[in-house]
Amino acid sequence: MKEIRYIWYAGAVFAIFILWSMTAALVELPIVPSPVRVLETLGFIFKDSIAIHGLYSLWRIIAGLFLAIVVGLPIGVAMGYFSRIDRILAPLVYLTYPVPKIALLPILMLLLGVGEAAKILMIFLIIVFQVIIAVRDGIRAIPKETYYPLYSLGAPFQAVFFEILWPAALPKFITAIRVAMATAISVLFFTETFGTQYGMGYFIMDAWLRVNYLEMYAGIVVLSLLGLLLFGLIDCLEKHFCHWQYR
Repeated sequence: MKEIRYIWYAGAVFAIFILWSMTAALVELPIVPSPVRVLETLGFIFKDSIAIHGLYSLWRIIAGLFLAIVVGLPIGVAMGYFSRIDRILAPLVYLTYPVPKIALLPILMLLLGVGEAAKILMIFLIIVFQVIIAVRDGIRAIPKETYYPLYSLGAPFQAVFFEILWPAALPKFITAIRVAMATAISVLFFTETFGTQYGMGYFIMDAWLRVNYLEMYAGIVVLSLLGLLLFGLIDCLEKHFCHWQYR
């Protein structure tokens, strides 16, 4: 099965490469360079330049994701398992969740400055609400009868969590992270165009302003590969921790 998946990925990369090459040949403009020249440029600048920007972007995404899990997971569990907590927190979550998080960027920069904190907090805000709602809904969907065996044995909440709540909420939890990750990467690109000299957003926009289209496309390729890496990691974690879904 793994070999078949890799073949499909290789086929998708090959199809994109061919389509890109055909478009570059038809347009014949500097703004659409051939993929061969872009990959050559990427090879030349990767170690000394673009790798640093990629690591900065990866760090911001991982830091925001970590904070979202640390904060969102216990809140989602509490809202899903304890109805009283859900009644208290649900109005607050529903009122703040629909607010476009990118609209909060000026406020975050005014409060926290234009450094790392504002960018990481923006990623956190994008992911945390989806984590809370996904975990809560996953737990609320558990039939009440599922708890009865552990209740009859006098099991503590810790046992209920690991035996029932966590396995039930985990698939939706991972799906929420997967969905939020695409938005987080897009917003990260925008936030990295302000008040920083590192990050893939800064690198791509800087290359565009310098009319260096080869480096600009190289940055886009690296940003795409960064997203592919994160999605692949999430898929691997899902297969490992939710193995019962793949039987």
